[in-house]
Amino acid sequence: MVHATTAASAARLWPPLARFVAAEARVGDWAQARGPWVAGGYEFLRFGIKQGWACLFGGLLCAALIASYLFYPPDAALSRYDALTLAAIAIQAGLLLTRMETWEEAKIIALYHVVGTVMEVFKTSVGSWIYPEASLLRIAGVPLFTGFMYASVGSYIARVWRLFDFRFAHHPRLRSTLPLAGAIYLNFFSHHAVWDMRFALFAATALLFGRTWVYFKVWRVHRRMPLLLGFGLVAVFIWIAENIGTYTRVWLYPAQVAGWAPVPWQKFGSWFLLMIVSYVLVTLVSRPRKFRRSAREACGAETAPTCGLQFR
Repeated sequence: MVHATTAASAARLWPPLARFVAAEARVGDWAQARGPWVAGGYEFLRFGIKQGWACLFGGLLCAALIASYLFYPPDAALSRYDALTLAAIAIQAGLLLTRMETWEEAKIIALYHVVGTVMEVFKTSVGSWIYPEASLLRIAGVPLFTGFMYASVGSYIARVWRLFDFRFAHHPRLRSTLPLAGAIYLNFFSHHAVWDMRFALFAATALLFGRTWVYFKVWRVHRRMPLLLGFGLVAVFIWIAENIGTYTRVWLYPAQVAGWAPVPWQKFGSWFLLMIVSYVLVTLVSRPRKFRRSAREACGAETAPTCGLQFR
């Protein structure tokens, strides 16, 4: 009989992973049979592997930024920015050809590329940050690979949504979240000319998502956490990635031109708000589903190895 975990595994969505589903289920049975400590360690390992897989696009892009800083020859005929653009395209094409990325994810990435590039063109025009090196593949001074950096956020959310089988409690409706995302995106432009609404937007975000819990499935049962906390944790990692981008001098804030310094913590708020925009865009494709406890979860299968036998 087909193992319940095998049938429900999100890995089946990516053909390179699908071949390992049955073998992984056997390893999981082995870990669970050896008690809660081994099972807990195995679940933690699964969590890390899933997160790594969800970060695949962004991780490869970040590796390209670091490699270009350390190894790319400064006197090369092709500029570093143009090489990064071609590398980003090659990464995208390679993931699709090897079926490590789905076409649905590629559509989300394309949408983010447009949204991010438009913001980049405006922000660089008002001096929020600069791209100090020359390139041919650019729009109004913005290298084309920058859109892929925004797209990596969308790619992560879309992949982690599927890998962890997101379910929700008290999730706000799209008719509320979509105007919020639009207002946040507009404020990134308008605050240069009129009142900065970010504190009002923080309050609106807390009001809409304050009661929302996200249920995520690492292994055989769903765990849960406040969705606002999830937004914050992702924003922290984006802030870390931004420090990598500025340290490798891919882009610079005005205060970093004379010498590198960590990106100010105030930028964390901007990335938190951008996370809301990213998340709402993903919900246009992956609509939030309400959490309902399964029979396995109701009987506590994560702590009682024999409980899950009836679900095989």
